[in-house]
Amino acid sequence: MDRLLEATARAERDHFWFRGFRRFVEPFVAGVASHPLVILDCGCGTGHNLTWLRRYGRAYGIDLTWAGLTFARDRGERLAVRASASRLPFASNVFDLVTSFDVLYALDDVTEREAIAEMARVLKPDGHLIVNVAALDALRGNHSILSGEVRRYYRGDLRRRLEKGGFRVLRSTYTNLGILPLVAAMRLAQRVRGHEESQEEISIPPAPVNLALSGLLAIEAAALRFVNMPLGTSVLALAQKRRQLTATA
Repeated sequence: MDRLLEATARAERDHFWFRGFRRFVEPFVAGVASHPLVILDCGCGTGHNLTWLRRYGRAYGIDLTWAGLTFARDRGERLAVRASASRLPFASNVFDLVTSFDVLYALDDVTEREAIAEMARVLKPDGHLIVNVAALDALRGNHSILSGEVRRYYRGDLRRRLEKGGFRVLRSTYTNLGILPLVAAMRLAQRVRGHEESQEEISIPPAPVNLALSGLLAIEAAALRFVNMPLGTSVLALAQKRRQLTATA
């Protein structure tokens, strides 16, 4: 995980995947930001996402890794603390929005259920959750080893897990459809050669390639404002804390 965070810190500003990810997610955040929000990013990593989340309110972060928090502190981040998503050090009903970007897939089943329940607990009544996870079992590859991947999700699978954890799913969609053929071909080649830990996919490609793929995902992000994607390398979901959970919390 430390090696993943080191590679992420080098790539997340300019790499086409991260640019696309922010284009996919930010409209989801803007859509629930009718007022300044109190936000918690569960698994904030290097803290890069906290910067743009603060466009919408006051953003806090938690991460279990010292490496991630070190990168965040080096960026001047002071509202990030070490904690597990399954044991959040916050009172109940305090956040308007909780985000979890590419964290749940690295948790075993028990810890994942605990984390989802904890995110529901700390949300205010009718608060929102935005989750991004890796998709499609067929896309396991070298990056899966680097990221400590336990599972990859299908859209319906993520919906069921969130609903069991106390949420009503408002929208869920695949993302990165535009690069799915490229990723599928790369992962197939890795499977033939044998999987091994590699930072290849998180390294910034040559500028023309990076620009072209960034543009492709920008087009997809524009389309995503109107329609869901039928397939992709990730699943993105927007959910809301159920009222009955609030009443019994």
